[in-house]
Amino acid sequence: MSKSETYYQWARRKGVSRRDFFKFCTFMGAMLGLEATEFPKIVSALQSKPRLPVIYLNLQECTCCGESFLRSSHPLVSDLIFNMISLDYMEVLQAAAGKQAEDVRLKTMKDHPGGYILVVEGSATLGNGGVYCTIGGVSSTDILKQTAEGAAAVIAYGSCATNACVQGAHPNPTEAVPIRRVIKNKPVIDVPGCPPIAEVITGTIVHYLTYGEIPELTNQGRPKAFYEHRVHDNCVRRAFFDAGQFVESFDDAGAKQGWCLYKMGCKGPTTYNACAITEWNDGVSYPIKSGHPCIGCSENNFFDNTPFYTHLAKIPNNALGKDVDQVGMDVIGVAGLAVVAHAGMTAVVKHSEKKAKEGKD
Repeated sequence: MSKSETYYQWARRKGVSRRDFFKFCTFMGAMLGLEATEFPKIVSALQSKPRLPVIYLNLQECTCCGESFLRSSHPLVSDLIFNMISLDYMEVLQAAAGKQAEDVRLKTMKDHPGGYILVVEGSATLGNGGVYCTIGGVSSTDILKQTAEGAAAVIAYGSCATNACVQGAHPNPTEAVPIRRVIKNKPVIDVPGCPPIAEVITGTIVHYLTYGEIPELTNQGRPKAFYEHRVHDNCVRRAFFDAGQFVESFDDAGAKQGWCLYKMGCKGPTTYNACAITEWNDGVSYPIKSGHPCIGCSENNFFDNTPFYTHLAKIPNNALGKDVDQVGMDVIGVAGLAVVAHAGMTAVVKHSEKKAKEGKD
């Protein structure tokens, strides 16, 4: 595919129908929370604009974000997404290595000054001049600064890039820092998560291609379309939280009935992400739906916060109006009283029926 070829031209040449192309545009609009009137703008941009060059750097990380990115699910096949965004450099996927790989990165920077997107997975390291993470004998932090210089925008992809994640946890021996601590002269879009949802990065890039500007961000620098609401707000187990029905252990009766996982350490009430709406693997599930509490991986310093399986000291905003540790016992108590009451009423009814029968006899 030539650099000047548009998304739509490439898709048609690969046998993608116009109908499926429109499905993709509609899906992107919905993902970004755009009104239906904005749909023609997305179509127009993808039909008329050439692919947007993307350089993807891997710094201090475990590649889980890249693995998530590979599993992006859309109305169109996943390989279309990769070719659409002209992924020019990514260590995990590229066939080239060594000098040849670095030449590709440098060529993209030279040919598209101010016209490419830089995606960064992993944290920067400041310790001992950045020696703890090097690429081709050069500090990855220096490569980051060099590559960001000509980028239109920088997307910090994953919690390592947005809050330094596990390597930034105490005592942080490499002096790992978020990308925005190093890059200050370019717009930085934070896409946190360990790993983040794959579709978020694609949607962010499509927004930039369509409007020529970064999407609206939250006060933490995250795409508002995906990080405006708490996981708790749209959780599949929210009704049980509101009813005060909590799992007390992973194998109890409440767990089998899908009760709220708050007591098991769920951080959904304090975590802002689209997990409960977008879900994972083409909308199959997300951690809480699968039976595991949210660990708050998209929030700052989550590795240094309370243990994963210890619940917060208090329910945020006093949502239930009482101590969460007492709520479960209250529910059990109410249930016990209901059983006793039901048994008592049953005995009264049976006694009345017996007396009535004896009277007839």
